[in-house]
Amino acid sequence: MPETPPSRPPRRLLPDCEEVHHLTMKSLDLPLSWGERLRMRSHLAICDACTRFSAQMRTLREAMHRLGRDE
Repeated sequence: MPETPPSRPPRRLLPDCEEVHHLTMKSLDLPLSWGERLRMRSHLAICDACTRFSAQMRTLREAMHRLGRDE
């Protein structure tokens, strides 16, 4: 009899802050899928803390790029 793969926990409709932080960091280096962008944007629409975190990470990324060009 074949083994059944371990079941994954059900995915929540809206992601939590931890998932959004992960997606924010991922988006700095790689393009997000349509589904990932939708999940992230739906959470950012209701969470001020993650909106600030996302903006801070983008600002930091832009500053690092400028610093690299100035040298």
